[in-house]
Amino acid sequence: MLTVTRLSKTYPNGVHALRGVDLTIGRGLFGLLGPNGAGKSTLMRTLATLQDPDAGSIEFDGVDVLRDPEAHRRRLGYLPQDFGVYPGVSAMELLDHLALLKGVADRRARREQVEALLHRTNLWEHRKKAVGGYSGGMRQRFGIAQALLGDPRLVIVDEPTAGLDPEERNRFHNLLAEVGEQVVVILSTHIVEDVRQLCPRMAILAGGRVLREGAPRRLVAEMEGRVWWRTAAKGEVDGLRASHTVLSTQLLEGRTRVHVLADDRPGAEFEPVAPDLEDVYFATLAAERAAAGAC
Repeated sequence: MLTVTRLSKTYPNGVHALRGVDLTIGRGLFGLLGPNGAGKSTLMRTLATLQDPDAGSIEFDGVDVLRDPEAHRRRLGYLPQDFGVYPGVSAMELLDHLALLKGVADRRARREQVEALLHRTNLWEHRKKAVGGYSGGMRQRFGIAQALLGDPRLVIVDEPTAGLDPEERNRFHNLLAEVGEQVVVILSTHIVEDVRQLCPRMAILAGGRVLREGAPRRLVAEMEGRVWWRTAAKGEVDGLRASHTVLSTQLLEGRTRVHVLADDRPGAEFEPVAPDLEDVYFATLAAERAAAGAC
């Protein structure tokens, strides 16, 4: 169990990246959803003890993470948003080197673990190939392999599917789901579909604050009967934004499909629509912007 209490971080340039974040995360996949600049990467780096918070506490399985960061790192697997590799080194050699750094000192145990992870991530056939020549999806799978070295109890992945094609994204989803059966996995992303497909629990982070938290299905159910849609000509969209809470717009057969949040039918041309997690996400961000504008 990971418990985050009142975690805050302000950078020297005055940016308030985290503002009193509270989270309790158990075993399985937990989605942290938010736009760019929400504070997700700051939170991930802090949970990985790569930087200290200004205030707050972090406990994992009852142990104070900030008091003993070295012990925490031995139980941690981390795939950052920008994952660098030694380009001329093969996957097997690099994983062996990283396993040694992770504390897997026994050569036989290290080899067994590296080989098992290469099979698990479907990289065995490419084990002798230099990691620098891997595709984006292969590199992300290698990133998960290195994150699982040492049998971590907490795995953090930051924006892991950005830039992957649909096939690689699906393969990566299956791998994460398998990992999440055994340990705590935090998936930080701005892609709503990643959270919808993978995570039984989630939180929405924006402006350094947790705005919503819970099971995606429950959050979606709370919006039942409050989401409406219509198509609109391009010139109508700005007017709709001025008079309604527009959640999203997308092209549909050359016209713009507009989703609006309202307790009652907002106009004769609007029809009710079943809400989805994307509606929850945009409604949460819209409420935060409205609250900020009222201050």
